[in-house]
Amino acid sequence: MVSKSIGTLELNKIHNTDCLVGLAELPDNCVDLTVTSPPYDDLRNYHGHSFDFEQVAKELFRVTKEGGVVVWVVGDKVHKGSETGTSFKQALFFMEQGFNLHDTMLYEKDSISFPEKTRYYQIFEYMFVFSKGKPKTVNLLSDRKNKCFNGKKHIKGRFRTVDGEQVEHRKQNLLKEYGVRFNIWRIPNGHQKSTLDSIAYKHPAIFPEKLANDHILSWSKEKDVILDPFMGSGTTAKMASLNNRDWIGFEIAKEYVDIANTRLNNINVVPHQLS
Repeated sequence: MVSKSIGTLELNKIHNTDCLVGLAELPDNCVDLTVTSPPYDDLRNYHGHSFDFEQVAKELFRVTKEGGVVVWVVGDKVHKGSETGTSFKQALFFMEQGFNLHDTMLYEKDSISFPEKTRYYQIFEYMFVFSKGKPKTVNLLSDRKNKCFNGKKHIKGRFRTVDGEQVEHRKQNLLKEYGVRFNIWRIPNGHQKSTLDSIAYKHPAIFPEKLANDHILSWSKEKDVILDPFMGSGTTAKMASLNNRDWIGFEIAKEYVDIANTRLNNINVVPHQLS
């Protein structure tokens, strides 16, 4: 099988390097979609690694194709009695680089990790959807059950003026069984819910498979190039592979690269399920 490449880097491979080193080797305007969740606000210990957010944002703008999209999943920690607001600062910086804030979405979890006594329980993270110009691919998922659906046509009346008189026009529309999903996504998370791959739980913060899968379906098409500069346990790569996309990723921790590669090697062995 002939391997594919992008610039000097092999596609469909997790490169064990700092993402800024890897991004610097990518040519301009080469990535269709980025789906990632960076190690934000020091909420997890990633073997002491940190990242230069501003340089990463600048590089993501450079490598993203015109019409390409970046999905940036982040949250804020509480520090000295206040939420940091890091997520908003990052969103504004992306916009300063030239990205449009195409949509501000929420990833709602179905469980909590650290309940507090002075705040309502925190169960969401932001999913900022940035676009470089107008998104070239938009496949809005329509899986929201329409409560009013009965299989019958819906008659809708409206008035317009004809020769000075109000005339009613009645139009019949077949109400769809499923409507476009809202921009708050409730996605199961936690043990045996984010993924069925047991080895993935050796990583401190697993990216839910359904979250990565649904963004890949929403903002890309088959054979597009998907990037994750913080590949972690390999979820973005796995879901890109399952959806017939090319992909490339960077991960600085060798331990996590090994976890991700094990998951990728077992795609056809371990049962796959999206709840």
